[in-house]
Amino acid sequence: MTLWELPLYGSAMLEGFAPSLNERYRGRLQEFGFHVGEIISCQHRPGFGAPRVFRVSNATYSLDREVAEQVLVNPVEGDAHG
Repeated sequence: MTLWELPLYGSAMLEGFAPSLNERYRGRLQEFGFHVGEIISCQHRPGFGAPRVFRVSNATYSLDREVAEQVLVNPVEGDAHG
């Protein structure tokens, strides 16, 4: 699944990035702590396609749909929201 599909308060492990993700964005996400194996949680899902808020590595970031749909994740087992 993609990070954009992660339900509110759901958690998932980062599996990688879509090949179509621009290398510049990939590098910037990795600088922010988006590394394979990291656990990411969805903190806020506003309506109307607005950017969503995700927590990773003890920091919180807002990502728009275009980028979040290219971050590949796997829901964490036992997560009630996944």
